[in-house]
Amino acid sequence: MTSIGALAEAVRPARPTIPDRIEDLGVRRALISDLVLRFLWLHGSATLSALNQTLKLSFPLLETLFHQFRQQQLLEVKGMVGNDYTFSLTSNGRVQATARNEVCQYVGPTPVSIQQYQEVVRSQAAQVRLGRESLRQAFSDLVLPDGLLDQLGPSLIGHQSLFLYGGTGNGKTSIAERILRIYRDTVLVPYAVEVDGHIITVFDPVVHRLVPCDDEMLDPRWAVCERPCITVGGELSAAMLELRLDESTKVFISPCQMKANNGILIIDDFGRQMLTPRELLNRWIVPLDRRVDYLTLASGMKFQVPFELMVVFSTNLDPYDLADEAFLRRIQTKVLVESVSADIFDQIFQRVVQSHQVSAEMGAAPYLRERCAAAGVKALRACYPNDIYKIVKAISEYEGRPVRMTRANIDRAVGLYFARTAPVAKD
Repeated sequence: MTSIGALAEAVRPARPTIPDRIEDLGVRRALISDLVLRFLWLHGSATLSALNQTLKLSFPLLETLFHQFRQQQLLEVKGMVGNDYTFSLTSNGRVQATARNEVCQYVGPTPVSIQQYQEVVRSQAAQVRLGRESLRQAFSDLVLPDGLLDQLGPSLIGHQSLFLYGGTGNGKTSIAERILRIYRDTVLVPYAVEVDGHIITVFDPVVHRLVPCDDEMLDPRWAVCERPCITVGGELSAAMLELRLDESTKVFISPCQMKANNGILIIDDFGRQMLTPRELLNRWIVPLDRRVDYLTLASGMKFQVPFELMVVFSTNLDPYDLADEAFLRRIQTKVLVESVSADIFDQIFQRVVQSHQVSAEMGAAPYLRERCAAAGVKALRACYPNDIYKIVKAISEYEGRPVRMTRANIDRAVGLYFARTAPVAKD
């Protein structure tokens, strides 16, 4: 999380508190019983503390379940660990647990209801407040002209969708990945959601970054996280936008846009995906317009989930070659990331040598511009200084000498970096 200024805030939701009764969980009683049975079936024995840690249920609620299971002769007490019971399944309990394990093998935090998920996600919609200076701080490690910042600012305040386009190597992806810095708040993400008796996992440790929480009354079925940011590129397929059923566990895995709720989803290199722009339009025409998505269970049942995220499309292709007017209309703002000026190019060059703590000859930046032009480059790209530095570094390491941005090294790096027209063979 960034520590700069008050950039973005959420309308603080009424945080879900710890339920002490089964009726207050919002999910079916049978689902809770199945979780306990499967835990015992998997581990052989348990304590109330172990169930509390794994299932994220309160001790009063677990004690109620414990006594009910004893009355139903589904478990037997083995002993005590301090003030805690140690217990295992009876033969009748193992029969029931085996049957329930064949239906679903999920053993983890107790899901929240889809209704509560919808309410919490909508309550966490960001209210973005930005000015040029605060935005410049958010992008402080990039060299961006004021004109570009003044286009990005209003686009980010809208917090809906953004289309970044322009030539390759001008920093579109770098800009998209840093948008997350405008947020300074946290959001709640459920470990799992229940829909019509089915379990859908939402929390993903690769995507959701946990932050410390001192709220002892918060329902532990919700994780406190930074706002998520997911980037998908050429691998994006239609299947990634739908629920995926894990055939071995019978648990549904949420799609990328659901995991990105209350955050950002970056579609990098848009137009080069396995999924065509038209297919994506047909799939997302309602979500982009109405901020809701519809997912389908294996049974064919459809249900609604919030589409409360900023979608950032990044492409070096012509927008009008990618999508029709209906699609582009639903992407609220379009920002052209142009080739850099000579002044911006030189500033980027200085940033590169300073960040890598290497020396550079006087006039190395203008010389690199000259060599790029001599190589046939018609427009300067923001990526050139760092790319050339990497090649100079590799040359220096290969020859066992210190890294320096000299004219001779720049010449060699430019010769390796830019492709040349192969000579035509003569008969």
